[in-house]
Amino acid sequence: MSDINLTSAVRQNLLSLQGTASMMAKTQNKLSTGNKVNTALDNPSNFFTASSLNSRASDLGNLMDSMANGVKTMEAADNGLTSITKTLESMQSTLRQARQDKTFETNSYSMSNLDPNSGATSQLALSGGGFTGTTNLALTKTGTGDIGAMSATYAAPAASAATETGTVDIDAGGNTAGTLNLTYGGTSVSLDMTATTAAVGAGTTLAGKINTALGATALAGKLTATVNASKQIVLTAANNEDASFAVSGSAATPIFGASPTAARGSDGKLSFTVNGAAVSLDSTTGTDLATAVANTNVALKAADSKFQAYSTGGKLGIRAITTDAGTLSIGGNDGALFGATSSATNLSLSYTTDELVANVNNSTTFNTKIKASNDNGKLRIQNLSTQDLTVGGTNSSNQIIGTATASTTIKGNSVRSGLADQFNELRDQLDKLADDASFNGINLLRGDKLSITFNETGTSSIDILAKDGKSVDSTSLGVPTTLTAKDLDSDDSIDSTLTQVKTAISTVRSQSSAFGSNLSVVQNRQDFSKNMINTLETGAGNLTLADMNQEAANMVALQTRQSLATSSLSMANQADQNVLQLLR
Repeated sequence: MSDINLTSAVRQNLLSLQGTASMMAKTQNKLSTGNKVNTALDNPSNFFTASSLNSRASDLGNLMDSMANGVKTMEAADNGLTSITKTLESMQSTLRQARQDKTFETNSYSMSNLDPNSGATSQLALSGGGFTGTTNLALTKTGTGDIGAMSATYAAPAASAATETGTVDIDAGGNTAGTLNLTYGGTSVSLDMTATTAAVGAGTTLAGKINTALGATALAGKLTATVNASKQIVLTAANNEDASFAVSGSAATPIFGASPTAARGSDGKLSFTVNGAAVSLDSTTGTDLATAVANTNVALKAADSKFQAYSTGGKLGIRAITTDAGTLSIGGNDGALFGATSSATNLSLSYTTDELVANVNNSTTFNTKIKASNDNGKLRIQNLSTQDLTVGGTNSSNQIIGTATASTTIKGNSVRSGLADQFNELRDQLDKLADDASFNGINLLRGDKLSITFNETGTSSIDILAKDGKSVDSTSLGVPTTLTAKDLDSDDSIDSTLTQVKTAISTVRSQSSAFGSNLSVVQNRQDFSKNMINTLETGAGNLTLADMNQEAANMVALQTRQSLATSSLSMANQADQNVLQLLR
């Protein structure tokens, strides 16, 4: 077989067509990939430079994901801080509401049953409420006051007529002439007595003279003169009345003896007044001194008297029992049975309501725990606490008795107590909010540290954590761990807690500001990294990307060249065929 030889023209056109086909293949590859440099063979320098730039852009892109997670972690923390701030503000509002609430419970006590001379210590025993243990409020003191007593030893009231018996035997001694003054029941008369000679019947004669003289006076029928077995003159009132009569004058001594005492009758009752308070005793209510004292005090207490009956040396006495009792005045039908009043310096006296009010409200022992006021003569006690206050020395009828045998209770402030519970619920929610403010397992409010790397070499980064690395909760914020109702008893205590909550709010806002600053840093780095990635990718593209317009134009030109080359090859082949035909 002989070799095939191509003519020079055919060979030239064939080589040209092959070159065009190769260039078209490269152009098609650029158009399909969009890159003018696809392998290191295309342009080693550009290829490896672009690869380096793209690798850095890819690394920064991976860091962008970490930054995005960091931003969300800080947003979660900020959400927690925002809710914690609102919770603290609600706690602050709760405390202010408690500060403004003054619905403290009160009770008013009558002092009419207080007996400062009962022998027991007269005091109110205050426990519970704002008190620790028992604190006593004295109800009495030793002081000066008026006293008075009956002139004679006490005897049970019995009906009797007033009788005045002489001490002279008229039959044996007679009487001299003179004036006999008689006073009975407030009526006074004067009788002129003639002399009577001593003799048998002289007494009867004198009694007749007296009766005759009485018949002409205002005492006619009210007094009668008789003679007893001892021949002594006896003057007797006609009725049983609370009235007395007295004798005096020059004729009185020869008949009744020296210094005759006044005689008094009784209607069977002992009736008198103590500064206007009426007392009436009979044979039942005044059967003996002890009974008389007891029933006199019943009447005096009913009248809210500031005086009290007592026993003194077998006599019925009256004495002051309050510091404002004033002057003692005993009157009434039998008031004359009492002697002159006087002043004593060792009396046990009850404080007045106003004095007790002052003693409570002016004492730091009491005025931060209770408040006292005068309720129309009664002692009103206000319990300035959320806890129940026990008032010993008072009975179920709200009367002050001064002994610990009975007590009453004043309820605590239920509004403030309820607000304490609300405060504690809000505090618990505060801690739960901090627990739930996590993202992707990181909780900045629980002391976790968030580390964010900004560049591919790790030389630029930021560590984000709460202030001092502490968790944000009720303890670190200084909020009371447990607020008891008693902590809201006083306004000063509430103000102190309000200060703690205010400080906590400031701390949370400061932490929120710090996280906000960190967030700005991270977001700024995000924007920087986005722009940097774009710069790197653009730079890489400038080295490797093809100009599609240019490559498309090249393709059209190559296609035209290919078409022309094909035509030239066809023409060269045709010329060769024509030559061969001539040789035949």
